[in-house]
Amino acid sequence: MKFIVSSTYLLKQLQVLGGVINSSNTLPILDNFLFELNDSKLTVSASDLETTMSSILDVESDNDGSIALPARLLLDTLKTFPEQPLTFVIEDNNTVEISSNHGKYALAYADGAEFPKAVELDNPSTTTIAGDILATAISKTIFAAGNDDLRPVMSGVFFQFSTQGLTFVATDAHKLVKYTREDIKADQVAEFIMPKKPLNLLKGILAANDDAVTIEYNDSNAKFTFENSVLICRLIDGKYPNYEAVIPKENPNKLTIDRTQFLNSVRRVSIFSNKTTHQIRLKIAGAELNISAEDIDYSNKAEERLTCDYQGDDMQIGFNSRFLTEMLNNLNSDQVQLEMSLPNRAGILTPIDGLDEGEHVTMLVMPVMLNS
Repeated sequence: MKFIVSSTYLLKQLQVLGGVINSSNTLPILDNFLFELNDSKLTVSASDLETTMSSILDVESDNDGSIALPARLLLDTLKTFPEQPLTFVIEDNNTVEISSNHGKYALAYADGAEFPKAVELDNPSTTTIAGDILATAISKTIFAAGNDDLRPVMSGVFFQFSTQGLTFVATDAHKLVKYTREDIKADQVAEFIMPKKPLNLLKGILAANDDAVTIEYNDSNAKFTFENSVLICRLIDGKYPNYEAVIPKENPNKLTIDRTQFLNSVRRVSIFSNKTTHQIRLKIAGAELNISAEDIDYSNKAEERLTCDYQGDDMQIGFNSRFLTEMLNNLNSDQVQLEMSLPNRAGILTPIDGLDEGEHVTMLVMPVMLNS
């Protein structure tokens, strides 16, 4: 078995696949990339048993065969090469010899048959979505997903597909983000919870890619196919909480403000807040928003006044500044609206501009109790 491939082309593909491999694996074979050669097509795969990703590379060869090569060693070696063709030759003594313009390198390989096979999906449902739109949906929601091992369903992003549109939801019980696309529809109703790791991989790969991504899914797995790559992952098992029930419907108090100005103020004032609660206070009266924070233990306090457009009763409400900052950071509109009803009810943050036709973002942040 022998093939020739460009060093930078191979490195670029392997770096993407390397994101799948865990730093410590229960099975030693998972520390390897699986190379499967079929004439001039080389399929390289990486897996952690939950997520498997593979890419097809064009190489010069007329052989076939499969071997598993140590991922870390291969990546470290490839990073040091300038662009040049590399020749991989499988030797009889269980080593692969890599020849470059200046030298030869031998590394031991494992039998490709030991590598776990990717799951085959039985009669899956299918939806197609543009890569950049999927990447946007992931990046708009994933930051709000939880990290609580006791509530695994909240540690992923909830995909809800219907004939009306696609909805993506993430929450950790303190904040919630709902991202909807009405311009893309699925053929049938389906819902599933995607884990964070494969979503982060997809987000990185698809960010600048408007090619179509085909999503196939059944009750236990989802498969994403795009360009020359396939990602298959196990879904999070369980029922997602009824998120619609926690979004307050009647919010008479509406605050409209410049997003960047609001974000910068919250950032500055929060430096003076208590380091455990990160609590900031919003006091709204007329067209003035007063943002303040105080750390009584250290006698630190800060206060800023901003002009805003406000309709509603004068009110004071407390928020965790980290959640507010995260949300404002994840919007890219010029103006945002914060809707509130009572100081103990969730606030709803929505962008006023900067959205595509049929695109909606709703962010919900739970208040914190103020000490009067």
